[in-house]
Amino acid sequence: MYELKVTRVGNSLGVILPKEATARLKVEAGDILYVHETAEGYQLTPYDPAFGSQMESARRIMKARRNALHELAK
Repeated sequence: MYELKVTRVGNSLGVILPKEATARLKVEAGDILYVHETAEGYQLTPYDPAFGSQMESARRIMKARRNALHELAK
């Protein structure tokens, strides 16, 4: 667990992530982080949760339509 201090950045608020946290998240300056609410609280992740659900839908369609996609690829 990391303790983050909220600081003022212009007219907004921000937090500074410790070096260890950025290494574990595999993020660098300029990367985008996503915060989404879970049953346990908030989760900070470099992965877009909406994109994950879209990819899951795409996988189901590709599996169901495997033969049609194979024919289209010719």
